[in-house]
Amino acid sequence: MKIKKYILKGLEKAGLILVMAIFVFPFLWMASTSLKSLQETLIFPPKWLPDKIMIENFVKAWSSGPFLRYFLNSVFVTIGILVLQFLTMVPAAYAFARYKFKGYKLLFAIVLVALMIPEQITFLPVYLQMSSWKLLNTYIPLILPYGTSAFGIFLLRQSFMQVPDEIIEAARLDDASEWKIMWNIMVPMAKPVLVTFGLFSFIYHWNDYFWPLVMTNSEAIRTLPIGIAMLKDTEGGVAWNIVMAGNMILVLPILIVFFFAQKQIIKAFVYSGIK
Repeated sequence: MKIKKYILKGLEKAGLILVMAIFVFPFLWMASTSLKSLQETLIFPPKWLPDKIMIENFVKAWSSGPFLRYFLNSVFVTIGILVLQFLTMVPAAYAFARYKFKGYKLLFAIVLVALMIPEQITFLPVYLQMSSWKLLNTYIPLILPYGTSAFGIFLLRQSFMQVPDEIIEAARLDDASEWKIMWNIMVPMAKPVLVTFGLFSFIYHWNDYFWPLVMTNSEAIRTLPIGIAMLKDTEGGVAWNIVMAGNMILVLPILIVFFFAQKQIIKAFVYSGIK
């Protein structure tokens, strides 16, 4: 039995290492390529480590276009989306979790239907609507269509439903308003969901290429993923060291956010019980 147990543990660890390698390998290859010279990216068999670290690849990628503008646009759009999502998700999830108003089942069913509709189906009506409002090439069509999240409402509602009724009733006996109950009691207890959803939403919208490409055609409004994609065209599609350097610039903010958020996420999940 012990031998079988050790074999199963070994297979489990080997499987975890394999999965980790599958996910880590592309990132390591991107980081390695971003530090190589152009000649080293073309040789076969490929080399993992460059003979000389080419930091100038990052300088060239950054200076190949208005990258600072792209970066600031991405920051503004992503933060704007997150703020709107939290402002709409929390009241909606609280209402669905704690109130049995007329038609709430129908409205929640509509939320679930919205969860199932892919973005590729809705982008054309949204594009036509924004065009009729003459809002294309502004920040509004990049932010407003993502002002809420059906997935976030669903997750947050499930979290709010786990809060005991006694806690809410005690707060109401202390003359706490529904607004205070929602933001001062429910939101802190739903911290694991909020932090996790915020992280995934940040990653998705920071990396979003399709929507900004459709809604804008001006460099003044476009975001960083479009700027990175344009590197391939400006470099003739062969300077992969410059392209990968640009991708490292794109990925760096995500790594920084994850680095500072990971401990809080783990802590939030570990201590998420109701006390």
